[in-house]
Amino acid sequence: MDVTLLLVQGLNGLQLGVMLFLLAAGLTLVFGIMNLINLAHGSIYMLGAYLAATFQSWTDSFVLSVLLAVPLTFAIGMVVEMMALRTLYNRDHLDQVLATFGLILFFNELVRIIWGPQARFMAVPQALSGQVVLLPGVPYSAYRLAIVGVGLLIAVGLYVMIQRTRLGMVIRAGVQDREMVEALGINVRRVFTMVFALGAGLAALGGVLAAPSSGLSNSMGESLFLNALIALAIGGLTNYPGAALGSVLVGLIQQFIIKYGQIGIMLPFTDIIFKPSPPLVPASTVLLMVIILLILPNGLLGKKE
Repeated sequence: MDVTLLLVQGLNGLQLGVMLFLLAAGLTLVFGIMNLINLAHGSIYMLGAYLAATFQSWTDSFVLSVLLAVPLTFAIGMVVEMMALRTLYNRDHLDQVLATFGLILFFNELVRIIWGPQARFMAVPQALSGQVVLLPGVPYSAYRLAIVGVGLLIAVGLYVMIQRTRLGMVIRAGVQDREMVEALGINVRRVFTMVFALGAGLAALGGVLAAPSSGLSNSMGESLFLNALIALAIGGLTNYPGAALGSVLVGLIQQFIIKYGQIGIMLPFTDIIFKPSPPLVPASTVLLMVIILLILPNGLLGKKE
């Protein structure tokens, strides 16, 4: 197998995995500590991207757009949690699904009213608009490589926060026994607000990083959100390392299938070239999820509840 193909598609898969991880990490935190199913997480991803595009058009700076859009989306997440979701924690999951589906409709219409139905674009940062030579004769997008680096830094930072800080200790304790945390005098309501806002900020960062390469549209968060859910199911719903592992697996599988759909695969012991069709891209990750859940019902790294 071509080493160049493996390297380039592996990095492409890792970059897609980073996008999924920024969504999946927020989802697993929210579901793990708050037991809340938030279908509107993809809409927050979209909102962060649109805010960043607006700030970039005002400031002509990608860095400033990130520094403005992510904290603003963090604040919007706090408002959404306090106004719309706080009453849902003790309700069943069907109520949560219906309420957050309503938020999807609200955010989609809000984006359509403010920015219009047409697609929008963000410019790649000038400093990262070129290519990096990975191997002799193998150039790779500097921006895509930067996304991978940022994702790895975020993953390490989140791990340190969850494992080494007081907030992380409270989050882990809340996942295990929420009532005991409340009995110890910790303001769980405030922790819930911060956790939800953190998830919103991570989703916004993912949207901002993806926008220059994928463009912006009213539906940009929906397909990625579904892939993030599949990644969570593969890795383990309430397991942070599982979210990272599942995201990378989904990203790698999809990128390799997309590539082999273009160049084809020579079937062993035959002269037949098989080209996977586009519907096999999402179907492949669903099939992987089904196989893993049949063998390990709690996911690769999930623990039995």
